[in-house]
Amino acid sequence: MNLALDIIIYPLLFVALFFEVFALLSFFDKDAVARRKRRENVSYPTVSIIVPCFNEGSTVKGTVDSLLAVDYPKDKFSIILVNDGSTDDTADVMNSYSANPQVAVLHQANSGKHVALNNGIAHATSEFVGCLDADSFVTPQALKRVMANFDDDKIGAVTSSLSVHAPKTLLERMQEAEYLFGIMLRHSMATFNGLYVTPGPFTVFRKRVFEELGPFRSAHQTEDMEIALRLQRAGWKIQNAPSASVFTKAPTTVTGLVKQRTRWSTGFLRNSFDYRDLIGNPKRGVLGLLVLPLAYVSVFSGILLLVISMIRTTEAAWNYVARALEVPFTWDMSALTFDWFFLPISTISILSMVALAIVFAFIFIGAKIAEKDTRFGISLILYFLVYNFIAAIWQVRAVADVITNTKRSWR
Repeated sequence: MNLALDIIIYPLLFVALFFEVFALLSFFDKDAVARRKRRENVSYPTVSIIVPCFNEGSTVKGTVDSLLAVDYPKDKFSIILVNDGSTDDTADVMNSYSANPQVAVLHQANSGKHVALNNGIAHATSEFVGCLDADSFVTPQALKRVMANFDDDKIGAVTSSLSVHAPKTLLERMQEAEYLFGIMLRHSMATFNGLYVTPGPFTVFRKRVFEELGPFRSAHQTEDMEIALRLQRAGWKIQNAPSASVFTKAPTTVTGLVKQRTRWSTGFLRNSFDYRDLIGNPKRGVLGLLVLPLAYVSVFSGILLLVISMIRTTEAAWNYVARALEVPFTWDMSALTFDWFFLPISTISILSMVALAIVFAFIFIGAKIAEKDTRFGISLILYFLVYNFIAAIWQVRAVADVITNTKRSWR
């Protein structure tokens, strides 16, 4: 049994370490270094930011106010609010901004986020269009820093550095660690055009992209992945603005987190299957040969590692009980000693510690890139010890949903 498990674990560790080292080396690429220093364009093209809303009455005001505080020429920057048939007070909150010359307010029957985005794009007259989820908030310098990264005519979209807004609970802080890890990873992968998602919280596109490739699609409730894959297939580049900080509300319960991530994971599996010609395609470079294949590996390895952990934990517990039954019980604790020499050190444990140390470094690099003064503590320990087991739950559900063709609601 141990040999069989080792045969599975060694390749997974090798792949993880290979990818981590590749990402670390990419971080020091000269283009990546230059983009971390890029702050502002010489010129300011026109930009419209679309905020699609469905029952976001409690958060949309903060989202719009953060956009109105953006440091960008007002005559070059507009905001388009699209109410997607909300049943709460979202429409009233949005209408309160109607008198602002920078803001346009649109209302439509409930049709889905992708339709709301397309409605906003149709009303935009700017050269660039962006999107911002109604539970997210931008920093004043974010737009300038995003636009500074459109330095190539083939760059069709630029993403920002996304992290958790005001994390308070342990679960939110664990998600913050994950988001900071993602900041580092997206920044490194963008160096070689390896991004396959353009997140709803503040991605800006050339409007010409939609004129050439068509509008957003429903795309298994993950339109931000589908449009990114469509861009990649068409030969456009997707860049990342590492210093453009954006914050989003994170799920506050395990149930909410699993539901959100199940949708994301099933969206990835289904969209990537729709664009399966990109996977393993050497013409797609890092995206086709490394990023997409390893994204599949990460989904299934999470499930495998959960199973392996359960097997080994059960085996260790069984062996402990068996030995305890063989030895008479005693309350004499004086014989208990600890010696570092007898710790169960193995090649697998050493490689695992190296891999975890690199993840730890990525999290703090991500915080540095996003200019966040983040203090962790026990939440970081729980991220390593607990979060991956929660992740395995949504990975199992995602795979099961794809196999059984199960469709789940957005909320």
